[in-house]
Amino acid sequence: MINIGVIGCGKIAQVRHLPEYASHPSVRISGVCDAEKSRAVEVAERYHTKAYASYEDMLKDENVDAVSVCTANHSHCEITLKALEAGKHVLCEKPMAVTYAECKEMVETAKRTGRFLMIGHNQRLAKAHRKAKELVEKGEIGRIITFKSTFGHSGPENWAVDKNNIWFFNKSAASFGAMADLGVHKTDLIQFLLSDRIKEVLAVTGTLDKKDNQGNAIGVDDNAICIYKLESGIIGNINVSWSYYGEEDNSTVLYGTEGCMRIYDNPDYSIVIEKGNGQKTLYAIDKIQTNDRQNNSGVIDCWVSCLENKIPPEISGEEAFYAMKAVFAALESARTGHIISVDGLEV
Repeated sequence: MINIGVIGCGKIAQVRHLPEYASHPSVRISGVCDAEKSRAVEVAERYHTKAYASYEDMLKDENVDAVSVCTANHSHCEITLKALEAGKHVLCEKPMAVTYAECKEMVETAKRTGRFLMIGHNQRLAKAHRKAKELVEKGEIGRIITFKSTFGHSGPENWAVDKNNIWFFNKSAASFGAMADLGVHKTDLIQFLLSDRIKEVLAVTGTLDKKDNQGNAIGVDDNAICIYKLESGIIGNINVSWSYYGEEDNSTVLYGTEGCMRIYDNPDYSIVIEKGNGQKTLYAIDKIQTNDRQNNSGVIDCWVSCLENKIPPEISGEEAFYAMKAVFAALESARTGHIISVDGLEV
C-alpha cells in the first residue's frame, strides 16, 4: 500500500486527485492539508483521513511516501523542493512552476535526491491521443506538415472552489494566465503526438474579457495564439482561451501529406481520418474530459504504477520542462513581438 498526502484541497484535488486516489486499490490517502484549514478538515472527513496543520507537518510524517501538490502556481516550486528534500516522491499539478529557474531547480533536485517528480500533463494520457500517436507513427496520414490545436472554455471562475477568490486571476498567485494554464497542455500534447520538440515560437497574448470582482481587467492573459516551429520543420498553431462561452473546444487537427487526422473534433468519434480521395476512417474511443464532465484522467493510475514498479514517470519533471520552455518562450514573444528560440531562452 502506498501512502499519499495531498497538499491543497481546491478543485483539482477534489475532482481528480482525491477521488482517483480513493478508488485505487494500492493507495491509502494518509492525509490532506490546505491554507484554508476548514477546507482541509472538511475534505479529510469526507475521505476518512487526517487534516495536517501544514504541509510542513505532512512532510515530516515518515509514513507518507509521496505527495500531490495541488496548490496555486506560485507555490509549486517551493513545496516540491521541500517534499523532494524530505524524501517524498512528488506529483505536481501544472504549470510546473512560474520561472525557468524554478523548473530547472525542480528537475535537478529530483535527480539529486533520487525521488520521482511527475507533472500532471494529462492530455497525453487520453486514450484517443495515445491512439493518434500510434497512427501518426504508422504513417496513417503520411508525413505531418502542419497542425492546429485548441483548448478553450469559459474560464476558471466557473471551476474554482472559492468563487469569491479566483487565484487564477491574481498575478501574484498565478503568475500567468490561459497560456500557461491551458497552453502548456497543448504544447506537451503536440510534442508527444509528433515525437518532436518545439524550436521557435511567435505568440500573441491578451486580456480580452475577464474582469476581477471590482470590474477591472484581470492581471493575466485570458487568450493566447502561438505559432510553433518544431525541430523537424513542422509549423503549426495553438489557440487557448478562457472566454469560449459555448461548448468547450479541446480539439487537435494534424495535416499530413496523405490526409488529415481530427482528434476530439467530432462529438461522436474521437478520431476522424480524412484521406485526399474522400475516404474516412472513424474511431469511437472515448470522450475527452471537460470541466463539466469529469472522468478518470489517467494521471493517478500512471503515477501509482510508477511508484509501485519503481519506474520513472513518462511525464517526468524533465519531460514537462520541455513544454514549459516553449510556454516561457511564447510569453517572451508576446512581450517583445519577436520570434523566440526556445533553446536560447533562460528567464
